[in-house]
Amino acid sequence: MVLVCLGGTSALSLVAQELSPRELAELEAWFHRTSERTAGGQWGISIGAMDGRVLWSVSPELELVPASTTKLFTTGFTRTRMGGGARFTTRVVGEGRLDTTSGKWVGSWALQLDGDPTLERAGRAGPTLRELARQLSARGVRELEGPLAITSKTGPAAARYPTVWSPDYEGQLYAPPVGPVTLHENTVSLTFRPGREVGAPPLLVSAYPDGVGRMVRIAATTVDGRRKRLSLRADPDGGWTLRGTVGVDRPSAGLSAVAHDPSQLLLATWSAALERAGIRWVNVGGPVMLAPRPAATLAQVSSASLDSIAIEVNRRSVNIGAELMLQWAAGNQLTGPGLLTEHVRQVVGPAARVHLVDGSGLSEFNRMSSRTQMLYLARYPQLPGNQRFPLLLPANGTGTLRRLRGGGMVRGVVHAKTGTLDEVATLAGYLARPDGVLVLSLMYNGRRVGAARAAEWEVFRLLGAEGVDLSGALDTHMGGASPAHDR
Repeated sequence: MVLVCLGGTSALSLVAQELSPRELAELEAWFHRTSERTAGGQWGISIGAMDGRVLWSVSPELELVPASTTKLFTTGFTRTRMGGGARFTTRVVGEGRLDTTSGKWVGSWALQLDGDPTLERAGRAGPTLRELARQLSARGVRELEGPLAITSKTGPAAARYPTVWSPDYEGQLYAPPVGPVTLHENTVSLTFRPGREVGAPPLLVSAYPDGVGRMVRIAATTVDGRRKRLSLRADPDGGWTLRGTVGVDRPSAGLSAVAHDPSQLLLATWSAALERAGIRWVNVGGPVMLAPRPAATLAQVSSASLDSIAIEVNRRSVNIGAELMLQWAAGNQLTGPGLLTEHVRQVVGPAARVHLVDGSGLSEFNRMSSRTQMLYLARYPQLPGNQRFPLLLPANGTGTLRRLRGGGMVRGVVHAKTGTLDEVATLAGYLARPDGVLVLSLMYNGRRVGAARAAEWEVFRLLGAEGVDLSGALDTHMGGASPAHDR
């Protein structure tokens, strides 16, 4: 066991926090129990104050896999580069003129996408291709001609599966292709109902994004009963084939799948949007990827603010959202991880122990020490304009922290981020108390992930029995305005 106290003062006036002798004894007892329950694994733990002092720790310099707690640093890096009020934009750009007699656009046109993680998302507010098409219609456009050209402001517009992610994750909903061409988080949602009689094919009754239904082939069969044994097989042309069986007595069956070729999904969804807007598309083809070049904006939609997106990315732990934020801030798809690593070092200082290869934490090649993680979370809010950064993380009882409730803690006492892989359980964030805010980094790498996660919850409950609302604690001890939200 290592207990460390670091010198130094923060730029703001903070209460000098300590852990009581009783709390220190309880932490020692907790770790003794936890070591037995998670035998064979490695722990790195740093519990500190907002002035950077480490109040209690276990192997604080041990570099471990941080998993999705990496999203904390991606949030900070992107906010530093872009500002909390920045927005993703999706445009129709073109060079030419509108023939006002026929309504035909005479010239070139393209969709300019920059990887908005909220574009065409179902069940949540966000920009849509339908709105882009509506704006074109409002300009008098009645006809477009030629293949779908796709571009972005930062380079090639294609989406791909990151090479630093495990091949085992490819095809999973949490690991879709990443790149400027992104809509509905590069997944599709389909609902089928059984055929009217045994032996008939099931019927597709809803599909999202709009237009994806035309990419689905049905090779499944309706059978007796209520059981569902359906699957979607990815086809070479970017579509899917429904296979298996569904019971005739079943009311409906929902399936989701990864868009393994997002450009083909974009083609189908854009076509449906133009049809709804009453715009004829002649000589449909593509998609064709174009290099960035100057062009006039014919229509444009924008995302919510970066802070709003970051809140959802962290609450739901959206891997593609974090990767797109990193690419957006870095300016391209290749340099982001290196710039992110350097950003953490700049915030933490020369003692930082960190190497990041992606922005989401899904890669098992990421490494970080718990002390580095704790110091970043303590120091980043001290930077101008970032005092309310902790509130961009999920509150206890919500999102990935929904199980961290009870034990005397009301919602809002904790704002933190979980991280989970096959052999990783991490939890890092803030715990508000009457005397100020504690910063915790709990990192476990090993096979007993379930026991480790339960133990991490236990630490927050142990130290948070007299917790207070974090928003109020930040006002009291740090000051500053709330993160930018949409009005």
